[in-house]
Amino acid sequence: MSRILAILKKEFLQMKRDRLTLGMVFMLPLVQLLLFGYAIQTEVKHISTVVFDQSMSIESRDLLDSFSSSGYFDITSTAKGYAEITEMIDSGKAKAGIIFPPDFAEKLRRGETAPVQVLVDASDSMVSNSAIAIANSIGLLKSQKIIMQKTGVQSLPYDIRVRPWYNPDGITAYYMVPAILGIIVTMTMVMMTSMGIVREREKGTLEQLMVTPVRSYELMIGKVIPYIALGYLQITVALLMGGIVFGVPIRGSILELYLLTLFFITASLGIGIFISNIARNQMQAFQMSFFVFLPSIMLSGFMFPREAMPSIIQYIGNVFPLTFYLTIIRGIVLKGIGFRYLMPQVMSLLIFSIIMMTLSIIKFKKKIA
Repeated sequence: MSRILAILKKEFLQMKRDRLTLGMVFMLPLVQLLLFGYAIQTEVKHISTVVFDQSMSIESRDLLDSFSSSGYFDITSTAKGYAEITEMIDSGKAKAGIIFPPDFAEKLRRGETAPVQVLVDASDSMVSNSAIAIANSIGLLKSQKIIMQKTGVQSLPYDIRVRPWYNPDGITAYYMVPAILGIIVTMTMVMMTSMGIVREREKGTLEQLMVTPVRSYELMIGKVIPYIALGYLQITVALLMGGIVFGVPIRGSILELYLLTLFFITASLGIGIFISNIARNQMQAFQMSFFVFLPSIMLSGFMFPREAMPSIIQYIGNVFPLTFYLTIIRGIVLKGIGFRYLMPQVMSLLIFSIIMMTLSIIKFKKKIA
């Protein structure tokens, strides 16, 4: 028994010395419980909506107030034409669009059915399902209210015509397969890079490279390029499998997709290299990578729509490169849009890559010194 107690004492002392691992053991579940407790919401509200009101009447404003007061549609802007409303949905600035025809009020006053078109970005299936259901419900409830107030109404006053764009059939694979591709690359770039470099440090091969005339940034570039090639190989295989097995279409430019993916790969590699400079062993590298990997899945919009998350959680989600890449890959694959619409996401990934690589090189130089 005394020998067992001695071993126990030794293990507890060793754990006490390894403060980084001990801190992560306590902080990892605490932070993730708080984050995911607020982030995981299946009820999608506050859908950004653009309006093109050609009627400009009391009747159109009344119906628009019903959309806004429901809590599901946030009227963020107004459009002056079909081209503007299309551009806003293409760019992701709006998830839905409401269009009133010029004769909307006149038809209601004559007792005829007045059509209202609702455009929905169906590249995000959960958001589109919620928007479609609520839009139809609003039209039905408003129609029933008018029927109850007036006599002689033979048909429903409001005809809400919902038109899903980009994925009209709501095929889940079209929405999920591009996102899974981003998850695979994140896992490979962050976990493999961080653990691979730490493993080299543990074996002593990294120290052997340090005594050579190779500069720190040259060593970083040499480490990064093979992983970039590996990332592109994974993307190619995943796109082929997605097209052959699931029939996922690629509506945009494949060349643009490969080019913009480079920013995502370098951003993910930057995280992996930074982790490798902090971690002392492979276990710490794995824990830190997992601390990045799991929030990336939960907060990026991969599983749960970001529109359903509180604003503070959405800001935290912007820390992870996957959040921006999902917009890029779904935009190119499903919407067929290009660099012009994806400039904010590309710039965010570029800035993130520069910051992480710079911090990694500075940290690596300190270790050499």
